[in-house]
Amino acid sequence: MDSDELAAWLRLTLTPGVGNDGARRLLAAFGLPQAVFDQARATLRQLVSAAQADALARQPDPLPTLLQATLAWLDGAEPGVQRRVITLGDASYPANLLAIEDPPLLLYATGQVHLLQSTEKRPPALADKAQTATQSIADDMAQQALAVVGSRNPTPQGEQNARQFARHLSAAGLTIVSGLALGVDGAAHDGALLAVDEAAPAQRLATVAIIGTGIDRVYPRQHRALAHRIARHGLSRTEYPLGTPPLPGNFPKRNRLIAGLAQGTLVVEAALQSGSLITARLAAEQGKEVFAIPGSIHSPQSRGAHALLRQGAKLVETAQDVLEELRLPTPTSAPAADRPGDDAAAPDQGAGALLAALGADPVGFDALQARTGLPTDVLQARLLELELEGQVGRLPGGLFQRLAQA
Repeated sequence: MDSDELAAWLRLTLTPGVGNDGARRLLAAFGLPQAVFDQARATLRQLVSAAQADALARQPDPLPTLLQATLAWLDGAEPGVQRRVITLGDASYPANLLAIEDPPLLLYATGQVHLLQSTEKRPPALADKAQTATQSIADDMAQQALAVVGSRNPTPQGEQNARQFARHLSAAGLTIVSGLALGVDGAAHDGALLAVDEAAPAQRLATVAIIGTGIDRVYPRQHRALAHRIARHGLSRTEYPLGTPPLPGNFPKRNRLIAGLAQGTLVVEAALQSGSLITARLAAEQGKEVFAIPGSIHSPQSRGAHALLRQGAKLVETAQDVLEELRLPTPTSAPAADRPGDDAAAPDQGAGALLAALGADPVGFDALQARTGLPTDVLQARLLELELEGQVGRLPGGLFQRLAQA
């Protein structure tokens, strides 16, 4: 894409009041964006309002600055990483997104862009939803994908579940899609990357991050290193132009892209007001599978997943459950650290008794001591050992919880 074509696309996205829907109507009628701007106002008013037609006749003030910033960003990719602005008519535009409500006109992508595949160039405007749905079914994503979402403040068990499920599912060939947020999102991206050889060149997209800021920003900052790992073995995508800050309204809106890119959505842990439930609802509305991992009845972070289960989401206890529902083959071997019988995961008899006493729900120290009869110093030492081994998690309020394997 040359600078003039990029400028026309950016101008269309920046024109106030037009929006994605109005822009698609204009593109359906006139083709490429530059052809839209070549039309007389009277012609434009046949498709959009008078105010929108007037806005289209004026160049948005931010356009020159955004164009220069975007061109500089495109030219600034580090070795081994590609950057690209993908338009609605581009061959690399995800076909699955064409079937959702309000597909974005532009996607900014960084990472292993060369792994995106498509068979033919599509027209830039697909206003007919029936045509859109037919094309998206016939033209699947090059990578089968599953969205893994959940709480930004998960329990230790929830975070471990996200990482282990994502690792197993990635090993089975699924691309893990999430939002790069703290908590479950970050653990899911990390788990997907643990299933590939990060020292070798990328052979497939291990994970895709759909972010709620400009592509030139990493939010939250704690995930800067994770974002660099994703760029080496996956993709980061956003619909927001460069420089867009982390505005609260952007994150629920981007959830439609997370749901749209995937075959289904797995909710690991979520409170009743979690944005993850938005992603699950959108997936269900798109006719896709929704999975949920049950949790403790005492944990607020489990209530959202339990609500989804009451509404018909599929209960899953292992990654194999997800693969069977999606009718995907099981990998020949589990990731090494999670194979049954692994020495690091096999507790000694004393630890086994303590783990049995912990049960599945969070428990306080005094209650645990009453169950085991162990002296205070012995119980504290054994809990610390199990915590360091990753078999027990410490929760707020002095509670402990056993961490299960996915």
